[in-house]
Amino acid sequence: MKAVVYEKPFSVMVRDVDDPRIQHPNDVLVRVTSTAICGSDLHMYEGRTAAEAGIVFGHENLGVIEETGDGVTSLSVGDRVVMPFNVACGFCKNCLAGKTAFCLTVNPGFAGGAYGYVAMGPYEGGQAELLRVPFADFNCLKLPPGEEFETDFVLLADIFPTGYHGCELAQVSPGESVAVYGAGPVGLMAAYSALLRGAAKVFSVDRVPERLAKAEEIGAIPIDFTKGDPAAQIKEQTDGEGTDKGVDAVGYQAQAHDASHEEPAIVLNELVETVRPTGMLGVPGLYVPSDPGGPDEHAKHGQLLVSIGRMFEKGQQMGTGQCNVKRYNRQLRDMIIAGRARPSFVVSHELPLEDAPAAYEKFDKRIEGYTKVVLHPGHALAA
Repeated sequence: MKAVVYEKPFSVMVRDVDDPRIQHPNDVLVRVTSTAICGSDLHMYEGRTAAEAGIVFGHENLGVIEETGDGVTSLSVGDRVVMPFNVACGFCKNCLAGKTAFCLTVNPGFAGGAYGYVAMGPYEGGQAELLRVPFADFNCLKLPPGEEFETDFVLLADIFPTGYHGCELAQVSPGESVAVYGAGPVGLMAAYSALLRGAAKVFSVDRVPERLAKAEEIGAIPIDFTKGDPAAQIKEQTDGEGTDKGVDAVGYQAQAHDASHEEPAIVLNELVETVRPTGMLGVPGLYVPSDPGGPDEHAKHGQLLVSIGRMFEKGQQMGTGQCNVKRYNRQLRDMIIAGRARPSFVVSHELPLEDAPAAYEKFDKRIEGYTKVVLHPGHALAA
């Protein structure tokens, strides 16, 4: 089959690789119809992880089941399904507690597994024509047949639930004010989710004009951090108090105010200043214990200088960690079907798999309006 394969920093290629096969009675094989490029893929693409050449990318996957293992009971050939980026067993201590991002079974020695991601287990990614899904009865979410809502549904694999998870970590409630740092795909989903949850005022902090414009389109208040300290800008619009809640949708590659260099802890520290005393911070933005490209030795080992004293002084609380997609994807699916949510507003380009190398380059450079790319293996679609 054809698949998007990592070659070296800033280089992926579409190559022929071995087809996946059923390895366990609980597996299914899915013919991929949509697979998205994620901002997290860019960490590997840029050489900012320990990813080695040959890894097949892709953890946001949707398709139609082509083959089932003998032990699969709730799924059939022809079912249209979307898979959480988390690979999970469904029966370990963490899965039973609903914390499927931290499954203790699928990646021995590590809490959590994922498709096509370094250190997240032996699961090849779905930026390919076929995908093997383990523990399929648990990991596959059934969708209505056909092609309706295709670009909405594929976002259930990761960014829509992850944005919602950021609001859940911050315990966003109706009538509250929320600051979301980052207006990339996850940040836009966090701002959108805050509005879906009834937030009265949502601020969206970024520096890319197209992203800030998109945030404004959905009802968020754009804040350009290159035009002044974002915490100060937000306090000016909240009677000096700051927001009730805050979400970090940026992570460890955060940019300084002048966008001239990275400051890995700047968003965390800005959130501490932005959110009012006793407020909540939700941090789904990715942080890693090892970053080869970190700006200093501490950052290279995931050790950041965070204003814990100021956070303590303000009595704030913080929730962190990757999204437990299974906790949210069924309800979010039903919101899409009911017409209550249309997350596909973030999708800027739909392209055939063969265009992946150029799409990675343009998405990484944030040029030509590239905000979220959905690849369609086997289909020559274009935005």
